[in-house]
Amino acid sequence: MVTGIIIAAAVVGILGILIGIFLGIASEKFKVEVDEKEILVRNELPGNNCGGCGYAGCDALAKAIAAGQADVGACPVGGASTAEKIGAIMGVAGGSAEKKVAFVKCKGTCDKTKVQYNYYGVDDCKKVSVVPGAGEKACTYGCMGYGSCVKACAFDAIHVVDGVAVVDKEKCVACGKCVSSCPNHLIELVPYKAGHLVQCSSHAKGKDVKSVCESGCIGCTLCTKQCEFDAIHMEDNLAVIDYEKCTNCGKCAEKCPVKVIQ
Repeated sequence: MVTGIIIAAAVVGILGILIGIFLGIASEKFKVEVDEKEILVRNELPGNNCGGCGYAGCDALAKAIAAGQADVGACPVGGASTAEKIGAIMGVAGGSAEKKVAFVKCKGTCDKTKVQYNYYGVDDCKKVSVVPGAGEKACTYGCMGYGSCVKACAFDAIHVVDGVAVVDKEKCVACGKCVSSCPNHLIELVPYKAGHLVQCSSHAKGKDVKSVCESGCIGCTLCTKQCEFDAIHMEDNLAVIDYEKCTNCGKCAEKCPVKVIQ
């Protein structure tokens, strides 16, 4: 009986050695070569895996950058400093990527916008957008205030305040998740240094805007007439600022009768 146990143990041991040798050979034969630059680039990425770069995560972005398929400054979380470090690894200029932040184009707080009915139900903008009237606010262009963007943000950078989503510029990393979560397409990424922004997205005519919101753009064109730098124009009844031309002189904001320019 003892002999049988010894033989069994020997067989198991030999099989273990043979399997180990086989796995070792297989791992060498079928191993996937990883670009050294890909590893170095990945080490410089923040690891948030937020998807703001357009890739599945930091690993996917690192692979794309190493393969020359993505820009060295593609990571919105890392910003310019990360772009410079990755640029040094890839042997290219890191660029001067300007920091951006999310901005909500709506000023229709609870005391400014009219209510068409009282809504009681699930707090999710995308789901509420399919109910009659798309929520309780009378303005169909404005912030619904049910917080889909808040749930999408992994950085606690956006919250609903008095019925309108508000972005904390210091916490925002411009990942773009809130942008894609908004069914009314109210949120856009703007330069961090932008001093003047139009807090409205309504393309309705002035009369119709005033009937539903006290703080909407009425398309009066006074702002465009004040700008000496050709930085603000009317597009489909809405004032739009060209941030590259804007010098933050403030004349447009001063003349806006509804104070919709922040």
